[in-house]
Amino acid sequence: MSKNLTRRDALLFAAGLCGPIVRVFAQTAPPLRVAFVYVSPIGDVGWSHQHDLGRREMERALGDKVRTTAVESVAEGADSERVIRDLAREGHGLIFATSFGYLEPTLRVAAEFPAIRFEHAGGYKTALNVNTYNARYYEGRYLAGMLAAAASRPGIAGYVAGFPVPEVVQGINAFALGMRAVDPKAVVRVLWLNTWFDPAREAEAALALVNQGADVLTNHSASAAVAEAAQKQFSVKGVRFVGYQSDMRAHAPDAQLAAVTHHWGRYYGGVARAVLEGRWTPQPVWGGLREGMVALEAIDPKLPAAVRASVEARRQAIADGRFKPFAAPLVDNRGRQRLAAGALDDAAIQRMDWLVDGVVGAVPGS
Repeated sequence: MSKNLTRRDALLFAAGLCGPIVRVFAQTAPPLRVAFVYVSPIGDVGWSHQHDLGRREMERALGDKVRTTAVESVAEGADSERVIRDLAREGHGLIFATSFGYLEPTLRVAAEFPAIRFEHAGGYKTALNVNTYNARYYEGRYLAGMLAAAASRPGIAGYVAGFPVPEVVQGINAFALGMRAVDPKAVVRVLWLNTWFDPAREAEAALALVNQGADVLTNHSASAAVAEAAQKQFSVKGVRFVGYQSDMRAHAPDAQLAAVTHHWGRYYGGVARAVLEGRWTPQPVWGGLREGMVALEAIDPKLPAAVRASVEARRQAIADGRFKPFAAPLVDNRGRQRLAAGALDDAAIQRMDWLVDGVVGAVPGS
């Protein structure tokens, strides 16, 4: 494959929408056994739920050409390596490892099973039989920040964050920049969990942020606990909530303003089809609003029409490439200028470890 291939072209190749690519593996006879490894319970909303929706969409699209296995609640580290190795030994020809901390275990197992294809969500290393894929969640986060600022009375939002990896930091910063595009004095307060899934701690963090003055909550964690906490505080303090990963209206029917949702079915189907046809190759993919991997959905119809129109116009501008969420001027929350002109390139976004002006908090270890 050409080194000049764009990320959009890479996504289209993986989805089987462009011409032939370099054959690195032989064609696979159906049914292709495909495995998915999840860091949290599948549940009815959240990170693993959205990946599992993608698995099911792939099954519907490919029918008896695939057989799938899903393993949920697999801890990062030694547990994940054991599970991934077991799936490889069982004869799965394609394995999706769907959590950031699965990267090194995936690479180790992949080295032992060179004929198996591995896809890792959010990783930054590839191998001859390991690809990485991710989404520009920050694009949806920017739009969500605009809605949060329009709905917040004091201009204070609370952000419950999992681990301080670049993907999470990008989301916090984009959310804050979106808020400040509407309210230049808006503030985002961050509490770190150092876990992806702990409903009790997620709820505690949400309540702590409300007690610090936040009347809009959002999260980068794997349960519906923050949504449920916002719903409980809606009638008491008018707290609103921006869903992440899934539409969480079932958990926050009154509080939810909108949801930044993830969509994997088209990608998963395209990857499986490429394996079956012998077209698979490790080409990192980073899709966003334009490719349909990220969306802003379920916007509260009670929000003013002018607000909804403004957010839609900005969504279209991001999707078209006319607007970059991380455009200059960018100043961090310590007063240091990070970008004076232009916009951050992908490499700078992918290693982001600092917080923009307007965020109260710090990136642990930075």
